[in-house]
Amino acid sequence: MNRILHKGMQVALLALFGVSTTGGAAAAEYTLLVEPSYNVQRAVEVYQPLAAYLSKATGHKITLVTSRNYHFFWRDVRQNAPVDFMFAEAHFTDFRAKRFQFEPIVRTVENTSYTLLGSDQLTNTTLAGLIGKGIVTMPSPSMGFAMLLQLFPDPVRQPNLMSTAQSWRDGVEIVFAGEADAAIVPTWLKDQYPNLVPIATSTEYLGAAISAAPTVPPEAKQAVKDALLKLHEDQGAYEVLAELGVTQFIAASGADYDGDEKVLEGFFGYK
Repeated sequence: MNRILHKGMQVALLALFGVSTTGGAAAAEYTLLVEPSYNVQRAVEVYQPLAAYLSKATGHKITLVTSRNYHFFWRDVRQNAPVDFMFAEAHFTDFRAKRFQFEPIVRTVENTSYTLLGSDQLTNTTLAGLIGKGIVTMPSPSMGFAMLLQLFPDPVRQPNLMSTAQSWRDGVEIVFAGEADAAIVPTWLKDQYPNLVPIATSTEYLGAAISAAPTVPPEAKQAVKDALLKLHEDQGAYEVLAELGVTQFIAASGADYDGDEKVLEGFFGYK
């Protein structure tokens, strides 16, 4: 009788704490780190719908993690600060895959490139015409900052790089305010600013990826992957995708990003 009572109490406690007695996976909590392409308040507005969708679709609790700026984000990536999933551009994706065995599971179907937009007040809208001029960007080592360095590889003949933007759109507003001559933005944004002049477009890379840490159980990793692959089919997901500037996610692997970490060469802390 005591054994039966003890067994019943075990089952009740397991059920209370969400542990299945039939071998099924219980709900768990996971974190999702995103790039600081926005200030913290705006990042929550942009990415929280994605975290909420994943929580609902997988049954797990997905908690959004933001960084104050790229300095702190890059420090945490280099030091492998604990996180379960990361949504980041190609160079960060490859770095963490190579160094810390993160596994890219999905990526945006759109590839990534950056376009340099100049003020319509510029008299010479060429790269050479921007030498010594003010170009606003997100701080290093964001992909946009790295692409600017690719466009101006000669350290003697460079523009004045103003890494003061709090978002890519903020950079454009700084140009409109007359505080800079040009801004670099993700190419998908350029058509929203017809008053600015496209000057050059960077090398194209695969789109940003969501990667899973090696500590994430396979079943949880698969659940998140499946949910993301179906995101574009969800009628309520338009806002999520529109905020991210993508139309859908597709399957990804580490091989897709092989070599992209080289973009980080020359930045502080890369080795």
